Amino acid sequence: MSSEIVPIHRKEFLREDGMLFVRTDGILETMVKAPLIIASLIFVALAIPIQTSFSSTRTLDLTLYSDGSAHVSSQLDVDPLNPDFEVNLFGPSIDNFVAVGENGFLLSSEIIDDKVTIDTFGTSSITIDYDIHDLISKEGRVWTFSLDSPTDYSLLMPQNSIIVGMNALPSNMIIINDQTQLELSTGLSEINYILGTTNPPVTNPPVTNTKQSTLDIFTISIIGVSITTAVVGAIIVIKRKQTKSLPVIENEITESKTKTDSNDPETIFNLRPEMREDDKEIIKFISENGGQVLESDLRKKFLQPRTTMWRAVKRLERQGVIEIVKKDLQNLVKLKKELEEEE
Repeated sequence: MSSEIVPIHRKEFLREDGMLFVRTDGILETMVKAPLIIASLIFVALAIPIQTSFSSTRTLDLTLYSDGSAHVSSQLDVDPLNPDFEVNLFGPSIDNFVAVGENGFLLSSEIIDDKVTIDTFGTSSITIDYDIHDLISKEGRVWTFSLDSPTDYSLLMPQNSIIVGMNALPSNMIIINDQTQLELSTGLSEINYILGTTNPPVTNPPVTNTKQSTLDIFTISIIGVSITTAVVGAIIVIKRKQTKSLPVIENEITESKTKTDSNDPETIFNLRPEMREDDKEIIKFISENGGQVLESDLRKKFLQPRTTMWRAVKRLERQGVIEIVKKDLQNLVKLKKELEEEE
């Protein structure tokens, strides 16, 4: 015996010939609403990627320096309708933070621990630059860079650095001006490296005959005694003539050395061995211009924007290498005459 299931929410009846009739009340209304519901679902599906595209990282570039610091440069897409935008930094030890909008205007910001709040002012793209000291550690001669990145990024290694270990292979590796640049993927990356030094080549002494060496030594000894006697006599005569003029010459040499060292780039580099290469070029240019130059001339010389050059000048001021004075509403950058050694 076959059973029949009849929905209780519809009014139905069965004719004597066994045909089932169902009432069609409301079908037209359902057919009208169905496209609206489908359109709503499609709109929601399309809106999701648009919302997630805001506050996304477009580019991320890191540069490592030999003093254990790193420079971070990142371009972010933000929602222009939000007045404030919060960014998570890679650590709390932040220096020289700058945020620039898509039109090149500086944006005000406030840093609290490892977070920064930026006033967007309606911009849809923000570029941030800052120096950080939390990404690199050192044990012995080995430096270790560690970063858990939320996106793919590029990493420029320090000059004369030699990679001795890493936890993951980069997607690409190139050499730029004797520096290694790596393309790394999202996630945790750890790179161990050392700073290389240039050692003179080691040469083996030539092998000579023993008998011949003995004769040569005897001959050289006789000649050497004669030459030594003549040289000693000449030195005595010269010293007697120069005894009176020696203090005057020493004073002139001391004064000349003092004047040279005050603006000598090599002296500054020896006292600041950890100075960046780009900062060294700035010091050389200032020295070539008599030890002082306007900040605007530095920007023209190195083709740098105002914010980038201002960070470099302030970095050199903190190192005690230069001083900044006002001259006709402009910044005059001067090399310091007396440079203290770092402990």
